[in-house]
Amino acid sequence: MKEYQEFLKENPAFGYLSIRVYTASQAVPISNLKIVVQKKINDRDVVFYEGYTNVSGVIEKIPLPAPKLNLDDLKVPVGVTYDIVATYVPENVSEKFTVEIYEGVSVIQNINIALSKEYYGG
Repeated sequence: MKEYQEFLKENPAFGYLSIRVYTASQAVPISNLKIVVQKKINDRDVVFYEGYTNVSGVIEKIPLPAPKLNLDDLKVPVGVTYDIVATYVPENVSEKFTVEIYEGVSVIQNINIALSKEYYGG
């Protein structure tokens, strides 16, 4: 896809995204929650990552393309916006989040999912 190749040329550096998924106000981690990181490029959703949270409700350091930072420029740096789709099939939960990624920066996206009482055994 030509547009994808152009996107990579415009964003030759990498930033990193970590995901932390919890319920009960970050008291209980959610494992096996599906995470998809995607970006719309010319009306097409391009998937950059697809995976599941571990037993701690975490996915660490997903590398994502980002523009090179110009340290001589005093303007606010420009990043790349990605969509995060979090899906938890046992509870029929699907939520979408947006995150901006910058070169060399590690971003942590905390996701708090409200689950039913049955999830907690009640």
